[in-house]
Formats: sequence, structure tokens, C-alpha cells
Amino acid sequence: MNDDSLFGDLPEQIAPVSILQAGVDPVWTEHKAKLIARYLRYFVFITKHGCYVDGFAGPKNKGVSESWAAELVINSNPKFLKQFFLCDEKAGQVQELEALVASQTPDRKRYFDVRQGDFNTTVDEILASDVITDKTATFCLLDQYSCECHWETVRKLARHKAEKANKIEQFYFLATGWLGRALSQFKPENSVPDEWWGNEDWRSLKGLSGDLIAVRMSERFRDELGYRFVHPWPIYQRDRGQGRVMFHMIHASDHPEASKLMRRAYRHVLDVPESDEQLILELAESQTS
Repeated sequence: MNDDSLFGDLPEQIAPVSILQAGVDPVWTEHKAKLIARYLRYFVFITKHGCYVDGFAGPKNKGVSESWAAELVINSNPKFLKQFFLCDEKAGQVQELEALVASQTPDRKRYFDVRQGDFNTTVDEILASDVITDKTATFCLLDQYSCECHWETVRKLARHKAEKANKIEQFYFLATGWLGRALSQFKPENSVPDEWWGNEDWRSLKGLSGDLIAVRMSERFRDELGYRFVHPWPIYQRDRGQGRVMFHMIHASDHPEASKLMRRAYRHVLDVPESDEQLILELAESQTS
């Protein structure tokens, strides 16, 4: 994994997204679930355990094979992830989640908690459950459509653990492909964008490119929340072999290996998965190099 030298540590400088992704093939929207699952498979070979929190967990494209992140993550092998919090506001999506959990082979070491409701509220219940301790490697996926996830929710996740512990790792999907249009449609009295951004400064985003909005959001994860490693990964819409960026996935972590592993996952998202033995050897080599 020597090709990760392109990135460096984001806390020192945030480069334009187009530079950050130089020489990397695009990940299409239909593959974003695979990206999350592949990254987590890599990471749990280091942690050997983990808790997965999915704030908007219902299937986004039910008819598209391997497009449901929760399903791919739960079914990933080896099954090092042990605790799962799966949340969705819609009753139909919760039914899908409950069916997914019911389809799993019983395992007393694995804990599943499916919750219906607004994640901005249910996050308090999850964090108060005592499942996520300072030593629990925890990964939270926030695959919102546009402005559903409040900034205060992101802040709560980041500040849940003690100061010296690695914070809950976040995968925050930012809908840069249509965010400008979505923000322009909110009336002045509507509180949704204020809650999403955390204050009225979201108005300063109007007219900015998607790349610049992604950089602004990444800076907030770094400067306001204190994450050590933050990168905005573009997710493209497929259109005759090419397309425009629809999302940026803001990946925020305190772990020094996180950015390397995400870059590896991004580059190899469609490759045949490595064998467990091969992955163990390669990850061990990368950590000693």
C-alpha cells in the first residue's frame, strides 16, 4: 500500500478534491455500498471487533444487487463486527431491516438493534446504551439524501468518547450533486438547513462548486470536531462510462491507518476480494513499512 503517499495528513492541508483523487478510477453511485463494506472488511482485520451504526439504514435501491450497505456489512466475512444499530424513520424500511436481521444465523456474540425513528433523536438512545465504550471501534454510516442529518447529531457522535480515545469513525454522505439546488428551495423560515449545517452559515455555500462544499465540510470535521484524518471521496453518476459527482463521502477518523485503507477500498472496490490470508499479510506489511 505504498501508493497512499499521495494523500498525506489532511489536518495540515486540505487540497482540492480533484487533486486528492488524481490517478484513481471513479466509484459509481451503485457501488457506494460496496465501498463501505470493503473498507470495513479491511479495518476489522486490524481491530478484530467493532460496532456498526447506520443512521439511514433502509435499502436505497432495493432492485439493484449489492447496493444495500447494511446487508453487505452484516454479511461480510470474517464476522468481526459484533454490534449493529440499524435505524430508519420509515416503517417499510424498518421492516426490511428486521427481515435482514431475522435472516442471520443465530450467534449469541452478535447484537442487533433495529430502531424506527428520526436518527437525530435515536442517536441519543444509542449513545446512552453503554454498548459503545471508549475502547469499542465504532463506525457510523450517515447516508442521507440531502439535509436530513443535523450537525448536532454529527457532533454528538464525534464527542461521545473520552478525549484521548479514538472518536467514532464517520462516513458522511454529502449530496454535492444537487445540494445547491436543494438549499435554494428552502424558504427563510424553514429550519431544516440551519439544523443540517448547525447555523445560518449554510447560505455561504450558495454558488460554490460541489468540490468546494466538500472541502468546507471536511474542514468542519477537522477543525470543529477534531478528527485527525478527514478526506472527501467523490462518488460519480454513471453516464455512458463517465459522469458528474453526485456525492462526496466525507470519511473522518482518528486512526492513522484509516486513510490508507479507504484509499485501498476505493481503488479496489470492484476487484475480487482478497483472501483472508492475503489480506492479513498485506496489512501487516503496510503497518510495519
